[in-house]
Amino acid sequence: MLNQTRVFETLQSLGVDFYTGVPDSYLNGFCNYALAHFPERNVIAANEGNAIGIAAGHYFATKQVPLVYMQNSGLGNTVNPLASLADRDVYAVPMLLLIGWRGQGNTEPKHPQHKLQGEITPKLLEVMHIPYAILEDDDEKAAEVLKTAVRTAQETRVPYGLIAPKGVMAGEKGNNKDAVYPLSREEAIEIILDAMPADTVYSATTGRATRELFWLRERRGESKACDFLNVGSMGHASSVALGIALEKKDRPVVCLDGDCAAIMHMGALTMVSKLDVPNFIHVVLNNGAHESVGGQPSAGHKIDFTKIAEACGYATVGHPVTGKEELEAALETLKNCGKAGFIDMRIHKGLAGALPPLDFDHRQAADALIDELNG
Repeated sequence: MLNQTRVFETLQSLGVDFYTGVPDSYLNGFCNYALAHFPERNVIAANEGNAIGIAAGHYFATKQVPLVYMQNSGLGNTVNPLASLADRDVYAVPMLLLIGWRGQGNTEPKHPQHKLQGEITPKLLEVMHIPYAILEDDDEKAAEVLKTAVRTAQETRVPYGLIAPKGVMAGEKGNNKDAVYPLSREEAIEIILDAMPADTVYSATTGRATRELFWLRERRGESKACDFLNVGSMGHASSVALGIALEKKDRPVVCLDGDCAAIMHMGALTMVSKLDVPNFIHVVLNNGAHESVGGQPSAGHKIDFTKIAEACGYATVGHPVTGKEELEAALETLKNCGKAGFIDMRIHKGLAGALPPLDFDHRQAADALIDELNG
Protein backbone atom coordinates (compact mmCIF):
# COMPACT_ATOMS: atom_id res chain seq x y z
CA MET A 1 0.00 0.00 0.00
CA LEU A 2 1.13 3.53 -0.68
CA ASN A 3 2.30 5.57 2.28
CA GLN A 4 -0.86 7.53 3.04
CA THR A 5 0.99 10.22 4.97
CA ARG A 6 3.06 10.85 1.85
CA VAL A 7 -0.07 10.83 -0.35
CA PHE A 8 -1.83 13.43 1.75
CA GLU A 9 1.28 15.57 2.18
CA THR A 10 1.63 15.66 -1.59
CA LEU A 11 -2.05 16.53 -2.07
CA GLN A 12 -1.87 19.27 0.56
CA SER A 13 1.25 20.75 -1.06
CA LEU A 14 -0.67 20.91 -4.34
CA GLY A 15 -3.62 22.72 -2.75
CA VAL A 16 -5.94 19.69 -2.63
CA ASP A 17 -7.34 19.72 0.89
CA PHE A 18 -11.03 18.82 0.45
CA TYR A 19 -12.21 15.22 0.04
CA THR A 20 -15.66 13.78 -0.59
CA GLY A 21 -17.04 10.49 -1.83
CA VAL A 22 -18.31 7.03 -0.93
CA PRO A 23 -15.88 4.70 0.90
CA ASP A 24 -14.48 1.59 -0.78
CA SER A 25 -12.43 -1.22 0.74
CA TYR A 26 -9.92 -0.85 -2.12
CA LEU A 27 -9.42 2.73 -0.88
CA ASN A 28 -9.62 1.88 2.81
CA GLY A 29 -6.19 3.29 3.65
CA PHE A 30 -7.02 6.60 2.00
CA CYS A 31 -10.56 6.84 3.41
CA ASN A 32 -9.53 6.02 6.97
CA TYR A 33 -6.61 8.45 6.87
CA ALA A 34 -8.89 11.24 5.66
CA LEU A 35 -11.43 10.40 8.37
CA ALA A 36 -8.80 10.35 11.12
CA HIS A 37 -6.71 13.37 10.10
CA PHE A 38 -9.06 15.67 8.16
CA PRO A 39 -12.55 15.12 9.61
CA GLU A 40 -13.60 18.70 8.85
CA ARG A 41 -12.43 18.44 5.23
CA ASN A 42 -13.80 14.98 4.46
CA VAL A 43 -17.47 14.65 3.46
CA ILE A 44 -18.83 11.11 3.13
CA ALA A 45 -21.54 11.55 0.51
CA ALA A 46 -24.91 9.83 0.02
CA ASN A 47 -23.80 8.58 -3.40
CA GLU A 48 -21.06 9.25 -5.90
CA GLY A 49 -23.08 11.71 -8.00
CA ASN A 50 -23.82 13.65 -4.83
CA ALA A 51 -20.06 13.79 -4.22
CA ILE A 52 -19.42 15.23 -7.71
CA GLY A 53 -21.93 18.00 -6.97
CA ILE A 54 -20.37 18.75 -3.59
CA ALA A 55 -16.93 18.86 -5.21
CA ALA A 56 -18.20 21.27 -7.87
CA GLY A 57 -19.59 23.55 -5.20
CA HIS A 58 -16.26 23.46 -3.40
CA TYR A 59 -14.44 24.51 -6.55
CA PHE A 60 -16.88 27.34 -7.27
CA ALA A 61 -16.46 28.63 -3.71
CA THR A 62 -12.66 28.31 -3.43
CA LYS A 63 -11.12 27.86 -6.91
CA GLN A 64 -9.28 24.87 -5.40
CA VAL A 65 -9.24 21.37 -6.88
CA PRO A 66 -11.18 18.84 -4.72
CA LEU A 67 -10.80 15.06 -4.66
CA VAL A 68 -13.73 12.64 -5.06
CA TYR A 69 -13.22 9.01 -4.01
CA MET A 70 -15.35 6.02 -4.98
CA GLN A 71 -15.45 2.34 -5.89
CA ASN A 72 -15.60 1.87 -9.65
CA SER A 73 -19.10 0.42 -9.26
CA GLY A 74 -20.13 3.96 -8.34
CA LEU A 75 -18.88 5.46 -11.60
CA GLY A 76 -22.35 5.00 -13.05
CA ASN A 77 -23.74 7.40 -10.45
CA THR A 78 -21.24 10.03 -11.60
CA VAL A 79 -21.81 9.88 -15.36
CA ASN A 80 -24.59 12.47 -15.47
CA PRO A 81 -22.91 15.14 -13.31
CA LEU A 82 -19.51 14.50 -14.90
CA ALA A 83 -20.96 14.80 -18.41
CA SER A 84 -23.43 17.63 -17.86
CA LEU A 85 -21.94 19.64 -14.98
CA ALA A 86 -18.17 19.14 -14.73
CA ASP A 87 -17.45 18.70 -18.44
CA ARG A 88 -15.18 21.28 -20.08
CA ASP A 89 -17.99 22.36 -22.46
CA VAL A 90 -20.43 23.00 -19.60
CA TYR A 91 -19.01 24.43 -16.33
CA ALA A 92 -15.47 23.03 -16.66
CA VAL A 93 -14.95 21.86 -13.08
CA PRO A 94 -11.50 20.44 -12.25
CA MET A 95 -11.37 17.65 -9.68
CA LEU A 96 -9.47 14.46 -8.95
CA LEU A 97 -11.41 11.20 -9.17
CA LEU A 98 -9.82 8.48 -7.01
CA ILE A 99 -11.38 5.20 -8.15
CA GLY A 100 -10.95 1.75 -6.60
CA TRP A 101 -10.52 -0.70 -9.49
CA ARG A 102 -12.54 -3.77 -8.53
CA GLY A 103 -12.73 -6.53 -11.14
CA GLN A 104 -9.48 -5.63 -12.87
CA GLY A 105 -8.31 -8.62 -14.86
CA ASN A 106 -9.07 -11.71 -12.81
CA THR A 107 -8.62 -10.19 -9.36
CA GLU A 108 -12.11 -11.20 -8.14
CA PRO A 109 -13.15 -14.40 -9.93
CA LYS A 110 -15.80 -15.22 -7.32
CA HIS A 111 -17.47 -11.80 -7.65
CA PRO A 112 -18.93 -11.58 -11.16
CA GLN A 113 -20.73 -8.35 -10.27
CA HIS A 114 -17.35 -6.63 -10.62
CA LYS A 115 -16.23 -8.28 -13.87
CA LEU A 116 -17.87 -5.99 -16.44
CA GLN A 117 -17.30 -2.90 -14.31
CA GLY A 118 -13.62 -3.80 -14.06
CA GLU A 119 -13.38 -4.14 -17.83
CA ILE A 120 -15.04 -0.81 -18.60
CA THR A 121 -13.60 1.40 -15.85
CA PRO A 122 -10.87 3.02 -18.00
CA LYS A 123 -13.21 3.05 -21.02
CA LEU A 124 -15.87 5.02 -19.13
CA LEU A 125 -13.33 7.72 -18.39
CA GLU A 126 -12.16 7.69 -21.99
CA VAL A 127 -15.68 8.03 -23.43
CA MET A 128 -16.24 11.02 -21.12
CA HIS A 129 -12.92 12.55 -22.32
CA ILE A 130 -11.48 12.40 -18.79
CA PRO A 131 -7.69 11.91 -18.67
CA TYR A 132 -6.50 9.33 -16.15
CA ALA A 133 -3.55 7.45 -14.74
CA ILE A 134 -3.32 4.01 -13.12
CA LEU A 135 -1.61 4.25 -9.74
CA GLU A 136 1.21 1.90 -8.83
CA ASP A 137 2.34 0.83 -5.36
CA ASP A 138 5.37 3.11 -5.59
CA ASP A 139 5.48 6.26 -3.47
CA GLU A 140 7.81 8.19 -5.77
CA LYS A 141 5.79 7.40 -8.91
CA ALA A 142 2.52 8.16 -7.12
CA ALA A 143 3.76 11.58 -6.06
CA GLU A 144 4.66 12.41 -9.66
CA VAL A 145 1.27 11.17 -10.90
CA LEU A 146 -0.52 13.36 -8.36
CA LYS A 147 1.47 16.40 -9.47
CA THR A 148 0.61 15.74 -13.11
CA ALA A 149 -3.05 15.13 -12.25
CA VAL A 150 -3.48 18.34 -10.29
CA ARG A 151 -1.58 20.41 -12.84
CA THR A 152 -3.66 18.99 -15.70
CA ALA A 153 -6.92 19.53 -13.84
CA GLN A 154 -6.01 23.12 -12.98
CA GLU A 155 -4.68 24.12 -16.39
CA THR A 156 -7.41 22.51 -18.51
CA ARG A 157 -10.28 22.69 -16.00
CA VAL A 158 -11.27 19.05 -16.38
CA PRO A 159 -11.66 16.11 -13.97
CA TYR A 160 -8.67 13.75 -13.82
CA GLY A 161 -9.01 10.07 -12.93
CA LEU A 162 -6.69 8.18 -10.58
CA ILE A 163 -7.44 4.46 -10.84
CA ALA A 164 -6.26 2.42 -7.84
CA PRO A 165 -5.81 -1.35 -8.43
CA LYS A 166 -6.18 -3.80 -5.58
CA GLY A 167 -3.67 -3.24 -2.77
CA VAL A 168 -2.48 0.23 -3.79
CA MET A 169 -4.74 2.20 -1.43
CA ALA A 170 -6.27 -0.54 0.73
CA GLY A 171 -5.52 -0.51 4.44
CA GLU A 172 -6.58 -2.92 7.16
CA LYS A 173 -10.27 -3.46 7.88
CA GLY A 174 -11.21 -3.96 11.50
CA ASN A 175 -14.40 -5.48 12.91
CA ASN A 176 -15.38 -2.06 14.31
CA LYS A 177 -17.82 -3.67 16.73
CA ASP A 178 -19.71 -1.40 19.10
CA ALA A 179 -22.41 -1.89 21.74
CA VAL A 180 -24.76 0.98 20.92
CA TYR A 181 -27.67 -1.39 20.18
CA PRO A 182 -28.15 -4.99 21.40
CA LEU A 183 -28.64 -6.89 18.13
CA SER A 184 -26.20 -7.69 15.36
CA ARG A 185 -27.32 -7.75 11.74
CA GLU A 186 -27.25 -11.54 11.69
CA GLU A 187 -29.39 -11.75 14.82
CA ALA A 188 -31.92 -9.29 13.42
CA ILE A 189 -32.17 -11.21 10.13
CA GLU A 190 -32.73 -14.49 11.96
CA ILE A 191 -35.53 -12.95 14.04
CA ILE A 192 -37.17 -11.81 10.81
CA LEU A 193 -36.81 -15.29 9.26
CA ASP A 194 -38.46 -16.81 12.35
CA ALA A 195 -41.30 -14.26 12.46
CA MET A 196 -42.31 -14.20 8.80
CA PRO A 197 -44.16 -16.96 6.89
CA ALA A 198 -42.01 -19.67 5.31
CA ASP A 199 -42.92 -18.54 1.77
CA THR A 200 -41.67 -14.96 2.31
CA VAL A 201 -39.49 -13.63 -0.49
CA TYR A 202 -36.35 -11.74 0.63
CA SER A 203 -34.28 -9.16 -1.24
CA ALA A 204 -31.03 -8.57 0.64
CA THR A 205 -28.88 -5.52 0.04
CA THR A 206 -25.27 -5.32 -1.10
CA GLY A 207 -22.60 -6.35 1.40
CA ARG A 208 -23.06 -8.05 4.74
CA ALA A 209 -26.83 -8.60 4.51
CA THR A 210 -26.48 -10.83 1.45
CA ARG A 211 -23.70 -12.87 3.04
CA GLU A 212 -25.48 -13.24 6.36
CA LEU A 213 -28.79 -14.28 4.78
CA PHE A 214 -26.95 -16.83 2.61
CA TRP A 215 -25.09 -18.40 5.53
CA LEU A 216 -28.11 -18.32 7.83
CA ARG A 217 -29.96 -20.39 5.24
CA GLU A 218 -26.98 -22.79 5.16
CA ARG A 219 -26.87 -23.08 8.92
CA ARG A 220 -30.62 -23.55 9.24
CA GLY A 221 -30.76 -26.10 6.42
CA GLU A 222 -33.26 -24.00 4.45
CA SER A 223 -33.79 -23.47 0.75
CA LYS A 224 -32.41 -20.28 -0.80
CA ALA A 225 -35.00 -20.29 -3.61
CA CYS A 226 -36.96 -17.40 -2.05
CA ASP A 227 -33.91 -15.15 -1.74
CA PHE A 228 -32.55 -12.45 -4.03
CA LEU A 229 -28.97 -11.54 -3.08
CA ASN A 230 -28.25 -8.08 -4.43
CA VAL A 231 -24.47 -8.50 -4.56
CA GLY A 232 -24.02 -5.38 -6.76
CA SER A 233 -26.19 -2.40 -7.71
CA MET A 234 -26.01 -0.84 -4.24
CA GLY A 235 -29.22 0.92 -3.23
CA HIS A 236 -31.53 -1.04 -5.54
CA ALA A 237 -32.50 -4.08 -3.42
CA SER A 238 -35.71 -2.37 -2.29
CA SER A 239 -36.69 -1.63 -5.88
CA VAL A 240 -36.21 -5.29 -6.83
CA ALA A 241 -38.34 -6.27 -3.83
CA LEU A 242 -41.01 -3.75 -4.83
CA GLY A 243 -41.13 -5.13 -8.37
CA ILE A 244 -41.68 -8.64 -7.02
CA ALA A 245 -44.30 -7.48 -4.49
CA LEU A 246 -46.30 -5.74 -7.21
CA GLU A 247 -46.64 -8.94 -9.25
CA LYS A 248 -46.99 -11.48 -6.43
CA LYS A 249 -49.59 -10.01 -4.09
CA ASP A 250 -50.10 -13.43 -2.49
CA ARG A 251 -46.49 -13.56 -1.27
CA PRO A 252 -44.99 -11.56 1.59
CA VAL A 253 -41.89 -9.71 0.37
CA VAL A 254 -39.22 -8.33 2.70
CA CYS A 255 -36.32 -6.09 1.74
CA LEU A 256 -33.32 -6.49 4.06
CA ASP A 257 -31.75 -3.11 3.37
CA GLY A 258 -28.84 -1.19 4.85
CA ASP A 259 -28.74 2.41 6.02
CA CYS A 260 -26.08 3.42 3.46
CA ALA A 261 -27.89 1.63 0.64
CA ALA A 262 -31.23 3.21 1.56
CA ILE A 263 -29.63 6.66 1.73
CA MET A 264 -27.82 6.17 -1.59
CA HIS A 265 -31.09 6.03 -3.55
CA MET A 266 -33.57 7.39 -1.02
CA GLY A 267 -35.94 8.48 -3.77
CA ALA A 268 -36.96 4.83 -4.10
CA LEU A 269 -38.85 5.15 -0.80
CA THR A 270 -41.41 7.43 -2.44
CA MET A 271 -42.69 4.72 -4.77
CA VAL A 272 -45.05 3.18 -2.22
CA SER A 273 -47.01 6.44 -2.13
CA LYS A 274 -48.24 5.60 -5.64
CA LEU A 275 -48.50 1.82 -5.46
CA ASP A 276 -50.61 -0.75 -3.61
CA VAL A 277 -48.15 -3.21 -2.06
CA PRO A 278 -49.55 -4.32 1.32
CA ASN A 279 -47.40 -7.47 1.09
CA PHE A 280 -44.13 -5.46 1.17
CA ILE A 281 -42.05 -4.79 4.30
CA HIS A 282 -38.92 -2.68 3.99
CA VAL A 283 -36.45 -3.23 6.86
CA VAL A 284 -33.39 -0.99 7.12
CA LEU A 285 -30.70 -2.77 9.14
CA ASN A 286 -29.22 0.46 10.44
CA ASN A 287 -25.79 0.41 12.09
CA GLY A 288 -24.83 3.96 11.10
CA ALA A 289 -21.80 2.81 9.16
CA HIS A 290 -20.35 1.73 5.81
CA GLU A 291 -19.45 -1.55 7.45
CA SER A 292 -18.66 -3.66 4.39
CA VAL A 293 -15.91 -1.30 3.28
CA GLY A 294 -14.32 -0.35 6.59
CA GLY A 295 -16.85 1.01 9.08
CA GLN A 296 -16.75 4.70 8.14
CA PRO A 297 -19.74 6.58 9.63
CA SER A 298 -22.96 7.15 7.71
CA ALA A 299 -25.91 9.41 8.46
CA GLY A 300 -27.97 6.35 9.45
CA HIS A 301 -28.13 7.10 13.18
CA LYS A 302 -28.45 10.86 12.65
CA ILE A 303 -31.64 10.88 10.59
CA ASP A 304 -35.19 9.75 11.34
CA PHE A 305 -35.85 7.02 8.79
CA THR A 306 -39.26 6.38 10.37
CA LYS A 307 -40.59 9.89 9.72
CA ILE A 308 -39.11 9.86 6.21
CA ALA A 309 -40.81 6.53 5.49
CA GLU A 310 -44.14 7.75 6.88
CA ALA A 311 -43.94 10.85 4.69
CA CYS A 312 -43.33 8.56 1.69
CA GLY A 313 -46.45 6.49 2.39
CA TYR A 314 -45.26 3.58 4.52
CA ALA A 315 -46.92 2.30 7.65
CA THR A 316 -44.52 2.23 10.62
CA VAL A 317 -44.59 1.63 14.36
CA GLY A 318 -43.67 5.29 14.90
CA HIS A 319 -40.10 4.87 16.10
CA PRO A 320 -36.85 2.98 15.49
CA VAL A 321 -36.77 -0.62 16.72
CA THR A 322 -33.86 -1.71 18.89
CA GLY A 323 -34.36 -5.21 20.31
CA LYS A 324 -35.77 -8.70 19.69
CA GLU A 325 -39.20 -8.16 21.26
CA GLU A 326 -39.63 -4.79 19.56
CA LEU A 327 -38.71 -6.26 16.19
CA GLU A 328 -41.10 -9.20 16.61
CA ALA A 329 -43.91 -6.83 17.62
CA ALA A 330 -43.21 -4.49 14.69
CA LEU A 331 -43.31 -7.36 12.19
CA GLU A 332 -46.58 -8.63 13.69
CA THR A 333 -48.12 -5.15 13.45
CA LEU A 334 -46.99 -4.43 9.90
CA LYS A 335 -47.30 -7.73 8.05
CA ASN A 336 -51.10 -7.50 7.86
CA CYS A 337 -51.63 -3.74 8.21
CA GLY A 338 -53.02 -3.23 4.71
CA LYS A 339 -50.16 -1.18 3.26
CA ALA A 340 -46.41 -1.31 2.77
CA GLY A 341 -44.54 -1.41 6.07
CA PHE A 342 -41.21 0.08 7.11
CA ILE A 343 -38.90 -0.68 10.06
CA ASP A 344 -35.78 1.26 11.06
CA MET A 345 -33.98 -1.61 12.79
CA ARG A 346 -31.14 -0.17 14.86
CA ILE A 347 -28.25 -2.64 15.16
CA HIS A 348 -24.67 -2.45 16.37
CA LYS A 349 -21.63 -2.49 14.12
CA GLY A 350 -19.56 -5.63 13.73
CA LEU A 351 -20.33 -9.24 12.93
CA ALA A 352 -21.93 -11.79 15.25
CA GLY A 353 -19.24 -14.30 14.26
CA ALA A 354 -16.84 -15.33 11.51
CA LEU A 355 -18.45 -15.00 8.09
CA PRO A 356 -17.13 -17.07 5.16
CA PRO A 357 -16.83 -15.47 1.73
CA LEU A 358 -19.94 -15.56 -0.44
CA ASP A 359 -19.41 -18.06 -3.26
CA PHE A 360 -22.42 -19.17 -5.33
CA ASP A 361 -23.66 -19.38 -8.92
CA HIS A 362 -25.53 -16.13 -9.49
CA ARG A 363 -27.40 -17.27 -12.60
CA GLN A 364 -28.55 -20.46 -10.87
CA ALA A 365 -29.74 -18.45 -7.88
CA ALA A 366 -31.74 -16.10 -10.11
CA ASP A 367 -33.26 -19.01 -12.02
CA ALA A 368 -34.23 -20.73 -8.76
CA LEU A 369 -36.05 -17.57 -7.62
CA ILE A 370 -37.77 -17.25 -11.03
CA ASP A 371 -38.93 -20.87 -10.81
CA GLU A 372 -40.14 -20.33 -7.24
CA LEU A 373 -42.18 -17.29 -8.23
CA ASN A 374 -43.54 -18.78 -11.46
CA GLY A 375 -43.93 -22.45 -10.58
